[in-house]
Amino acid sequence: MSDTLINLIVQLIAGVVGGNAAGAALKDYDLGKLGNTIAGAVGGVGGGQILQALIPALAGAAGTADIGALLGQAVGGGIAGAIVTFLAGLVKNTMSGQQTK
Repeated sequence: MSDTLINLIVQLIAGVVGGNAAGAALKDYDLGKLGNTIAGAVGGVGGGQILQALIPALAGAAGTADIGALLGQAVGGGIAGAIVTFLAGLVKNTMSGQQTK
């Protein structure tokens, strides 16, 4: 498998985990299981790609996938997945007129 595909898979999985964790922790912004999963996956991949562009060391040295690069992708994808899930929940609540606590 190419290193780019490995990075995408790590970002996707980390984003899903981050999105579901954010939904569980922030009940007011929960999108449901499927919504958290989709928002987290989109955020994980998007945020991971942005982070990889800003910090080229996270892409791996000389085309190899080392553990440091994979951990960086996982952390970045998880955080971005949680942020996108929170923002999607905030937009959903705002559009439906719900007040958050």
